[in-house]
Amino acid sequence: MTDRSATVVVIGGGQSGLSAAYHLQRRGLDFVVLDAEPAPGGAWQHRWESLRMATVNGIFDLPGLPKPPLDDAEPSRTAVPRYFAEFERTFAPPILRPVRVTAVRRADPLLVVETDHGRWSARAVINATGTWTNPVRPHYPGQETFQGVQLHTYDYVSAERLAGLRVAVVGGGISGVQLLAEISQVAKTFWYTRREPWFRTDGFQPEVAGRETIAKVVADVEAGRPTGSVVSYTGLAWTSYALDAKRRGVLDRRPMFTAIEPHGVRESDGTVTTVDAIVWATGFKAALAHLDPLGLRNEAGGIRLHGTEVVGEPRVHLIGFGPSQSTVGANRAGREAAHSIAKYLSTVSRAI
Repeated sequence: MTDRSATVVVIGGGQSGLSAAYHLQRRGLDFVVLDAEPAPGGAWQHRWESLRMATVNGIFDLPGLPKPPLDDAEPSRTAVPRYFAEFERTFAPPILRPVRVTAVRRADPLLVVETDHGRWSARAVINATGTWTNPVRPHYPGQETFQGVQLHTYDYVSAERLAGLRVAVVGGGISGVQLLAEISQVAKTFWYTRREPWFRTDGFQPEVAGRETIAKVVADVEAGRPTGSVVSYTGLAWTSYALDAKRRGVLDRRPMFTAIEPHGVRESDGTVTTVDAIVWATGFKAALAHLDPLGLRNEAGGIRLHGTEVVGEPRVHLIGFGPSQSTVGANRAGREAAHSIAKYLSTVSRAI
């Protein structure tokens, strides 16, 4: 495989990667987007079948192309990828797919991006890989002995597979509540969380909560602290599906079980509850293993950022990460990364 080069390599072709591509293109920078997916749409094309546009947490416009009117009843897994594909047709950014990045290494003054389709050298890298490919799968004693079904949100398609079963739903985040509300309509459910879920009672306002959350997450990444889940910053909103689940008596939270038996789970009080399936709605972590050769993490496991730039490594920018995990944050981060890289390259060129 022939080595190739670009001034900037963008890793990931989801919302943040497309935003970065738009702004790099406007600045006239030479770049390429390497996307592991076979088609446009990023992680959205893998969302579970019943997740409709009415219940997603807001899809903000990609830069330069307002999204068309979207049908609230349409699955997000078809509506959002169609919009992303239209963006790609309109602006024709240089995207190669499917290309999976396996490692990024220093070869000063350049960075080398290793993939399953050869190597790229670059003067800067924008990482936009999101979290979907790195699901958090907790382990409990006896888990390997369980004889029922185990699914993570990553694997979940619809509740039909679980109809008529006794199902343990694990997770106190947004997806946990969504899946609990859905599965409980066709199965007997038991809800387990590590901490008591926090439902906001202060009249949840997305814009206000969004600003508050971004400020908290920015403080964490600037200090180099690992970031938590979205809900750990925002709390849960009383959405229509959450209210419906509450009316049906489904939001009966139990403390986490202590072990898994062949046909059930051992409760915190030592009793055993029989279940046929366990659904792990336990979230995702940033998919950054390919950046490990750069040694960006500190002793706490965090990566310190200033804006989108990794502190101490101005050639590497993280977007769709930390404060830019939301779709509106991803758009802003794409613009900021392109601006910072253009400024860095200009400074380096003048110094030569």
